[in-house]
Amino acid sequence: MKIVEARKAAARWVGQNASREAGYLGAYFSGSTVGLPEEAELPVSSDVDLIIVTDLEEPPAKPGKFHVDQVLLEVTYLSWNQLSSAETVLSDYHLAGSFRTDTIIADPTGRLRQLQAEVASRFTEKPWVLRRCKHALDRIERGLRSIDPDAPRQDQILGWLFPTGITTHVLLTAALRNPTVRLRYLAAREVLEAYGHSEVYAKLLQLLGCEELTAAQTQSHLEALARTFDMAAARAVTPFPFRSDITPGARPVAIDGSRELIQNGRHQEAVFWITATFARCHKILAADAPELGEQLAPDFLALLSDLGVSSTAALLRRADEVHRYLPRLMGIAQAIMDANPDITQPGSP
Repeated sequence: MKIVEARKAAARWVGQNASREAGYLGAYFSGSTVGLPEEAELPVSSDVDLIIVTDLEEPPAKPGKFHVDQVLLEVTYLSWNQLSSAETVLSDYHLAGSFRTDTIIADPTGRLRQLQAEVASRFTEKPWVLRRCKHALDRIERGLRSIDPDAPRQDQILGWLFPTGITTHVLLTAALRNPTVRLRYLAAREVLEAYGHSEVYAKLLQLLGCEELTAAQTQSHLEALARTFDMAAARAVTPFPFRSDITPGARPVAIDGSRELIQNGRHQEAVFWITATFARCHKILAADAPELGEQLAPDFLALLSDLGVSSTAALLRRADEVHRYLPRLMGIAQAIMDANPDITQPGSP
């Protein structure tokens, strides 16, 4: 299916469903499909991200992934309070990219288009790019400080993994690239190669623990994850925010997408999402099928052992290593900004 058809399906869903909800203010596209041309094919392993804007102070829970007309949508609700000004959006490395171009699906009040125009006109200005890089850096620091050493293993892993993965977002933000989720390491590799910092990528992999992981090892962990994924998807009841990611409908993203990376010689780039999905599956199993979770735990532990974070002490040491690398990471981001021809000075045309 072409991107244009997927977007039409998403827009129909907005018109028939979200637009009728209390507090609805509009909708826009987000995520990895934003920068793709309309005639491009939507990858089987990709979804279409939609943001529904509401005037409710507490937006509805994220419905997550579901299929509409053979398109896998991922829907998130966002309060207008989070989009209160162009400066607020320009400072947020996750929000700003969606307003760089016109991604708006519907805007009954006109407020979204006004906001988009203001953000787009200043998106590439260096002070705002720098602020977004620092925002990503702050997310890493806060996340690493929040790791609970007494939490269950899967919670500790998620508490370390996602802040560690934001190291890629600092670099992507500096390069004016989309801070993608599942493919963040692949995108960061491309940026580092483009700006002459290829040696930095090995450090990012080392911080993740997969610098020396082989394709065969990664494939083995993926097959173990596939078994765990299917068990967790069949038993999921507890309403976790990510639960729609662990469903049969989302399997092409979590499992097939990782397999595609491995087959394309990018096995290390698959490790982040394999690990995240493994940990999320075990959160579901701990809540909804604890005995099964215990039976499947050795597969998860084997991955953690290969990554060097199988104990709490090892994980905290790795988190500290990530934290100590942040000044160097910010230096690389600054170098990318300085070399990026698309970054402008305030007031320049």
